[in-house]
Amino acid sequence: MIRKNSAAPVRPPHERGTWRAFMLALVMHVLLGFFLYHGIHWQNSTPAGAEAELWTAVPDTPTPRPAPPPPQPVAPAPPVPDEQADIALQEKKRQQQEAARQAQLAEQQRQKLQAQQEAEAKRQQQLAQQQAAELAAQKAATLKQKQQADKLKQQQLAEQQKQEQLKQQKDEQQKEAQQAKAEAQKKADAEKAAQAKAAQAQAQAKKLDTERRARLAQMQGMAGGEGSTGEGLAKSGTGSGAGGNAASAGYAEKVQRRVRPNIVWAGDTQGLETVVAVRCSPTGTLLSATITRASSNPQWDDAALRAVQRSDPMPLDTNGKTPASFTITLRPAG
Repeated sequence: MIRKNSAAPVRPPHERGTWRAFMLALVMHVLLGFFLYHGIHWQNSTPAGAEAELWTAVPDTPTPRPAPPPPQPVAPAPPVPDEQADIALQEKKRQQQEAARQAQLAEQQRQKLQAQQEAEAKRQQQLAQQQAAELAAQKAATLKQKQQADKLKQQQLAEQQKQEQLKQQKDEQQKEAQQAKAEAQKKADAEKAAQAKAAQAQAQAKKLDTERRARLAQMQGMAGGEGSTGEGLAKSGTGSGAGGNAASAGYAEKVQRRVRPNIVWAGDTQGLETVVAVRCSPTGTLLSATITRASSNPQWDDAALRAVQRSDPMPLDTNGKTPASFTITLRPAG
């Protein structure tokens, strides 16, 4: 557990047996003072005097020796008051020195203990700082790993989205290709159907042409063989003529303006000339259109015939009626 720094000064911990140790130290000091006092007093006492007799060796004679006199007791010297005061002063001074030494030792112990406590607190603080730095480094490493994992996940997600987009684009391209193929097939089928329809319409037109020609021949036979002739317009590609009813001088120009826009031809224009005989009602409705003189190019003949058929109805003449029959000579514009 990390102890936080406080404003209170660091105090040494309370130790057990302090008073007991203090009492034992006090008793030892009293005993030491007692022994020192009596030891110094014993050393300062005047020793008792002693007497000694010297005897020389004499020949052994039967004369008896006299008994030696008893030693005189020596009275102890009275203590000197000044020495006792010095001893007491020295003892007091020694006690003061001892107390000062004990206080110094206690202060040294306190300072040592305080230094140890400060060192321990500093060590604990350094340890806490080190742990905090390690924890911060660990958190930073964890955060970096998480960021790397998130980045890798985002890259994988982006790659997955890219793959999905590519797959979607590929599917769309395939779908578009299939649609284009289907549309091309549909268009080809439509073209085939249109060609078949055009062929059928052409066949039907030829059939109607044949029927109209037959009816025209029948009507001409019924009319006593009355025919019609006319001259075509040269380079313009349209012409007109008069039949049973004579056409006015400007009718050919009217037919030219009607038929010319309907000519669709992009082939050769040299030496092509087609004569188409038409039969109309008085209101201009085209009853029949037949090629009476074909050119050397069947495609041009079909184009000329279609141009005449697209010109229905034919224009009215100055008298308000369309000639019953006339021929148109068609040449490609060149």
